[in-house]
Amino acid sequence: MHVGNSNVIVLCLLSVLSSATAIQAEDAKEPEKVLRHAVFFKFKDGTSDEDIKKVVDAFDALPKKIDSIKGYERGKNFSPIGFDDGYTHCFLVTFADEAGRAKYLPHPDHEAFKKLAGPHFDKVFVIDFWGKPEKDPKEREIKHMLFLKYKEGATAEEIKDVEAAIVKLASNNKGVRSFEWGKNNSPETHDEGFTDAFIMTFEDVEALKKYADSSEHQAVVERIIAASSAGRVLDFWTKDAAAK
Repeated sequence: MHVGNSNVIVLCLLSVLSSATAIQAEDAKEPEKVLRHAVFFKFKDGTSDEDIKKVVDAFDALPKKIDSIKGYERGKNFSPIGFDDGYTHCFLVTFADEAGRAKYLPHPDHEAFKKLAGPHFDKVFVIDFWGKPEKDPKEREIKHMLFLKYKEGATAEEIKDVEAAIVKLASNNKGVRSFEWGKNNSPETHDEGFTDAFIMTFEDVEALKKYADSSEHQAVVERIIAASSAGRVLDFWTKDAAAK
């Protein structure tokens, strides 16, 4: 009887330890999704390099002031294809959830940034969407971003076909290090009617060029043109070359 009770106790302890290990493993997992806040600026003609630097530096300072910012990347657009609509500066801010964004948007430091930067902007473009963390991010890599606005008469089937084609394209291209996409859910009013956001990460310009020049990519572009009224493409390095 005593031996039986001991066995029961051991089994209970093993069960507790197993449960604790499972909980720790679950906690150690990366979050399944994060909230991306993609921001793009087009400065007014004649804005000095000094004023642009002040704006960029002020944005760079926000992650140190607002703790709900969990990730931050930015760079200058270098896309050669001419679908950037004049936007030159790209910022990708990451929040863990909507509560983090809700803290950021009205935050006094964010409001102070808008007051400083606003007079220099010609246009501001903002898209938010649920993305997923990159598994093995590099210190310096390329973010290739595509945003779509569908034709008024585009059917749900046509839209799904485009989305599925882009997902398949990214999944099958070896040069794409990571891929995420989602529907715009920004509570602000700077999306210009764009609804879909796609972000692909490349290690270098050569990988991006091979992707863009592939016949598979060209075929998907034809589908996009057939279903969309507008497309916007921006590319940026997540870190300046001089800051390697």
